[in-house]
Amino acid sequence: MSITSNIITPFAFSQSAIAIAIAIAIASLLLVHFFSSSKSHGIYLIDFSCYRPPPDLRATTANYIEHFEICGTHEREAIDFQTKMIERSGIGCEACLPLSVHQIPPDKSLSFTREETETVLFTIVKDLLSKHSINPENIDILVTNCSIFCPTPSIAAMIINKFGFRCNVKSVSLSGMGCSAGLVAINLAKDLLRVQGNSLALVLSMEAVTPSGYTGSIKSMLLANTLFRMGGVAVLLSNKEQDRLRAKYKLRYLLRTHMGSDDQSYHSVIQQPDNEGTAGVSLSRSLLHVAANALRTNITELGPSCLPLSEQLLYGWSIFQGKFWNERKKEIYVPNFKKAFEHFCIHAGGRAIIDAVEQRLRLNKEDVEASRMTLHRFGNTSSSSVWYELSYLEAKGRIRKGDRVWQIAFGSGFKCNSAVWECISELDHNMRNAWSSNIHLYPIQIPDIADH
Repeated sequence: MSITSNIITPFAFSQSAIAIAIAIAIASLLLVHFFSSSKSHGIYLIDFSCYRPPPDLRATTANYIEHFEICGTHEREAIDFQTKMIERSGIGCEACLPLSVHQIPPDKSLSFTREETETVLFTIVKDLLSKHSINPENIDILVTNCSIFCPTPSIAAMIINKFGFRCNVKSVSLSGMGCSAGLVAINLAKDLLRVQGNSLALVLSMEAVTPSGYTGSIKSMLLANTLFRMGGVAVLLSNKEQDRLRAKYKLRYLLRTHMGSDDQSYHSVIQQPDNEGTAGVSLSRSLLHVAANALRTNITELGPSCLPLSEQLLYGWSIFQGKFWNERKKEIYVPNFKKAFEHFCIHAGGRAIIDAVEQRLRLNKEDVEASRMTLHRFGNTSSSSVWYELSYLEAKGRIRKGDRVWQIAFGSGFKCNSAVWECISELDHNMRNAWSSNIHLYPIQIPDIADH
C-alpha cells in the first residue's frame, strides 16, 4: 500500500501542477484578450465632403435687399439695418440661400424645409460614399445634427430610408445644439466607436435656413437673417486599424465646454418670440464676451494636453505673479498656440467672432485665413463651417503629414468645443472638394469694416 502511495503521489502532484499551469496560462490569455479588447482604438477620419450649392442659389447683397423690398415683409428701418449688417458681415456674393428663400414671399413650409435638408444631405452622403466605394449597409453608426429642423421621422431616418442602411445601424438625431453641434456629433460618434469595435460611423452636420428667417423688427433677431447660409458636411469615421492606411486624420483630442449654468451665457443666443409673437433667433450684445469666457475655459483645460511644457510654465508663472505678487494689473501671458497647432479652423459665425479669437489667441492673418475665406465664400453654415475651413486648407495644399489642426466651434447654450486632428497621411491636394474649382481666386482682400 505504501509502495502504491509512493507511486501515485508524485503522479498526482504532477497532474495538479500541470492543471494549475494550464489554468494560469488560460487566465493570462483571457487577461491579455480583455485588456487588448478594452484598449481604446484610434478614431480615424477617413474623409469628409462639404456641400457646394449651385450658383443659381447665390444671394448677392443687392438681390438680398431687393427681395426684402419686393416681399414687403420688413419695414424700411429693418431693411436698412440688414443692409448695413450684410455689408459689414464679411460675406461675399457667392454665398447661397435655399430655393425657399428665393421665393416671393419666402416659403417657410415643412415641405420646403424638408427639400432643403434632403438636397444638402443626400448630395454629400452620395458623394462621400461613392468616392470611397462604401456600401451604405456597411455603415454601423449614423449621427446627424440640425438645430432648427427636427422632423418626424427624424433626419437620420431620412438618410436610412434614402440609402438603405441596415436595420441594426445605431442612429441618433441631435437638435437644438447650435453652431457647435458638429463637434458634439463627432464626440458622440467617438464615444459610440469606443464601445463598438470594428465599425464605421457617418456624421452629418447642417442647419436648415428655410424655417429660420425672421420677419419682425427686433434688431438682435434680424442679425441671424444676415449671417446664415446654405451648407452641410458628411464626415466618415472609423475605429478599424486597417483604415489607418487610408485615413486622412486621427482624432487626438475633443473637449466640450458648456457655460449654460450662467444666465448671461444661456440667453446670449436664444430662439424666442418677439412682442408680436414672431419667432426668431436673438443674438445678444454680450455674445462676444460670453464667447471669450467660454473659449478661456475651454483652452485652460485643453492646454495641458497640447501645449509644450515651456508654454505651460510661462502661463503658470504669469498666473502665480498676478495672485501672489500684487501684479493684478499685469496682463496674463497668452500661450503661443502655434507651438501646438499648425492650422486653426475657427467657427465662421461672423466677422466679429473671428476677429475676437484672432486677437485673443494672438494669431496672424494667415492663421485665420481659412475662417475668413469660408465666411466670405459660404457664409455662416453653422455646425459645418469648421469643415469648410479644413477643406480650404486642403485645397490650398497647406496640410502636411504630421500637422495638427485645431477646430474651434461656438454655439448656443453657450458652448465652446474643440477638436484636434493630426494628419496621418500624405494628402492628395488635387482631390476635388467644395473649393476646388475656384481655390485659385483665394485669398481675396476683404474690405475693413471702417471702409463701409
